This record gives sequence, structure tokens and C-alpha cells, in this order.
Amino acid sequence: MTGRSLVPPQFAIPPAEYRQTYFADTLRAFSFFVEQTQQPGEGRATTFVMTNLPDNDSGLEVGGLFESNGFVKISRSFNPHPSGVSAATGLGSVTVVT
Repeated sequence: MTGRSLVPPQFAIPPAEYRQTYFADTLRAFSFFVEQTQQPGEGRATTFVMTNLPDNDSGLEVGGLFESNGFVKISRSFNPHPSGVSAATGLGSVTVVT
């Protein structure tokens, strides 16, 4: 549960005919509610389940969660975990004569 109290918008009963003021008031109330929900706030939980987490931070915003090798990690701009990173190398050849 968050520590902030969000007040959901109260929408008036729509008029029988279109009125620009009603539409503008509804849009303003909805826009304000969306702005409230996108603001960061405190959180606390005793049980938390996350399903279907991505396995890398490709496309995640900073602070997004992803799972890597069984660990939940936080996406950071200075420590990327891109998908499909691998490496291989080789050095010359060896001939064995007996």
C-alpha cells in the first residue's frame, strides 16, 4: 500500500446533449488523476509476487525490475544488462606428433 492518498475523480452524470464544458471538465479531472498516479510515492508490502519479469533490461526505464539468473535486479543507466551478449575466442592451433 502506498503512503499517499489518491482521490479518484468524481465524474458528473453526462448531459443529454453534448456540451463542451462537460467534456472539458471530464478531461481535466481524468488528466489530473493520471498525473497523480504517475507521481512517485512510498510503498510497503509484506507479500509481493512478480510474474513474467523480463530477463534483461533492454527497453526498461531506469528503476525497472528484471530477472537475471534467478535474481531480481534493478535497471541502472551505468550498469546495463543487454540481451544476447556472448563471447567466444580462439587462439591458433596445436599439432601433436608422436
